[in-house]
Formats: sequence, structure tokens, C-alpha cells
Amino acid sequence: MKPRRGATDLAGVLLIDKPSGMTSHDVVATVRRATGEGRVGHAGTLDPLASGLLLVLVGRATRLEQYLVGHDKSYDVRIVFGTATDTLDSDGKVTDSQPVPSDVLDPDHARAVLVSFLGTQQQTPPVYSAIKTGGIAAHRRARAGEVPDLPARTVTITEARLVGIDAATRSWDVALRVSKGTYVRALARDIGRAAGTVAHVAALRRTAVGLSGVDEALDLEDVLDSARRGTLPSRFIDPVPLLGLPVHELPAGYRIDGGLTTLSGSAGDERVALVTPTGLAGILVSKSGQPRLETAFVPEIAR
Repeated sequence: MKPRRGATDLAGVLLIDKPSGMTSHDVVATVRRATGEGRVGHAGTLDPLASGLLLVLVGRATRLEQYLVGHDKSYDVRIVFGTATDTLDSDGKVTDSQPVPSDVLDPDHARAVLVSFLGTQQQTPPVYSAIKTGGIAAHRRARAGEVPDLPARTVTITEARLVGIDAATRSWDVALRVSKGTYVRALARDIGRAAGTVAHVAALRRTAVGLSGVDEALDLEDVLDSARRGTLPSRFIDPVPLLGLPVHELPAGYRIDGGLTTLSGSAGDERVALVTPTGLAGILVSKSGQPRLETAFVPEIAR
């Protein structure tokens, strides 16, 4: 059998500090060109305006995406009050301007507004988003002049901490911790309404995904330099802690056959990461006490 076109032996997860102004797809395409590996993806899209932690998956590790997108995420956001835009951030066109109540600049009032957003709630996503309706992304419909009907989704806000207020720009700097599926732009819109005006996101930085922080991330130029030098494998992180799953240790030298459907002697609570001393061998799922090999990595993804 011929090797898959564009495939290399590279396999791993990169933590990249995405610069503002690039799309997540731009970062993926840049890594793909630099490595010659066609299988490159990411877990958790960042808007072009946003900077910060982007999980980039290379080679066989692209199959980890489904296990990584569900993590909580942390952000630092600047919310500007008094103007609304079509994209809910400063990259969009201004659609509304309203007076800003004086109490918006009062720290105690600001904290009270933010506290009201803690917990589980329904959030209507932005029309400029990648959510598909009828197989077409909402942002494509919006740019064509349509108003996509996007149903509200359940999200959870576990932290909404006021960092500072800038009276000159009528803005709040806020630290957030949110669940999968939360749109910070939509949260800023709703915070503006709760404050008695309108608002949009002026700056956004993702600081953490699950247990991984942006302080561990590489600049994109560092990644490209490593690719040129042939040292990129040394920049991959251990994928096992990133998964946040219980771990089942396999004996040294154990190999999982791709056709294996069960693994005797292993039990899992929902999902378990199967690891050897040197790599991630697979993901085991357990239903009604019956373990089944859901994903196998052959060869393993190095730790």
C-alpha cells in the first residue's frame, strides 16, 4: 500500500500562542506547510481578533480532537461599553451606540453584574460564528445578508472576575473561566445588556485549556524554526495529562492491534487512557461495565 499523501511520521500535540490577526485555520495551514504533514488540525477555534493558547494536533494526534474540545477554557477579555458591532467584537461594523450609565464605572456595580452571570445559563451564539445551519456556516449566511436562526445553548460560567476598569475607554478587563461552547463575544453582548447599555469585545486572549496554560505555549515562529531544524518532535507535549482521563498502565512493549475491540482485564468509568511507559496507545470506553477500544494509536503517540 502506498503511504498516505502528505503524511509523515510526526505525531503529537503542540501548544501554540496564536497571534492576533490570524485565524486558527491560518495557524494550521502554516504548520502543515512547514512540516509537510497533511494531517494537522486544532482543538477549539480562536477568532482572528483573539490571541493565546491554541492546541494544534499533528499526524495521528488529530484523532485526539474529540477528547480535547470539551475542556473548560480561561480567557482575559476587554469589554467596551456604549457600542455594539455586527460581529460582537472590534473587527465588526458598529450597529448601535447607546449612553453608558455612570454606575458601569463603579467597581462594586461591575462585580455585581459579573456575579449575576456565574453558573449555568442559556446563551444565544453570535450570528458570525462557525455553527452550521442547513450545512452552511452561520457567518457565511450573515455575510450574505441572511439572519441565521441559532438556537440557544447551555453554557456554564465558573469565573467572571473584574480585573480593572478604564474610565477613558469605558471598558472592563475581566478574567473568565467558561465551559465548552461558550462564546465570549456573546457573553460580552449579554453583559452589556445587563449593565443597561450595549457592549463588544475589544481584546481577547485565551490563557488556558483544561490544565494547560498559555505560559507553556510556543510562539508560532518557534514552531516553524523547529520544523526547519527537524526538531519538532521535541516540542510535542505529553498528551496524557491534557486528556484529563483516568489512566490504565499497560506493560512495557505492549502493542494494541488496530482490530482489537476489547481489552480484557481493563475496566473504565466512561473513558480511560491506555498508556505504556513511552506513549499513548489508545482510548478505552466502558458502557454497562463492558470495555471497548474506541481509538487505537499504532504506533503510539510518544509521551
